[in-house]
Amino acid sequence: MRIAPAPNHEVAIYLPYYPPSRRPFLSVALGLYKQSSLEGRRRIEGGDGLGFVATWGTKSLPSDVTECRVKFLTDEQTVDYEVALQNVEFLGYLIEMVQSIEAGNSPDFPQSFYRKLLGF
Repeated sequence: MRIAPAPNHEVAIYLPYYPPSRRPFLSVALGLYKQSSLEGRRRIEGGDGLGFVATWGTKSLPSDVTECRVKFLTDEQTVDYEVALQNVEFLGYLIEMVQSIEAGNSPDFPQSFYRKLLGF
């Protein structure tokens, strides 16, 4: 998966919201955010995983709200979920995803994102 990093002037707006340990991944996470969509595979214990397509609209400020729709794909049906999050929170999940991708994993949101998405 190839993600073009966001330019420094766009990244600078978000820097105060994240600790120094997460900042090295912010440029790529913001680049992913600007792509407005992602295909991945949710890991499931004891199974092969569940394919998904996530889409969202982009906004420019950390306090803006992003609505993210995740469509899970199975052979039998498609299931849609939607969640609205502040950009700074949504980008935090994308930072975790970028860290996971760079560690050699397939694209997948962190478990905390799924808790929000499913209302837990």
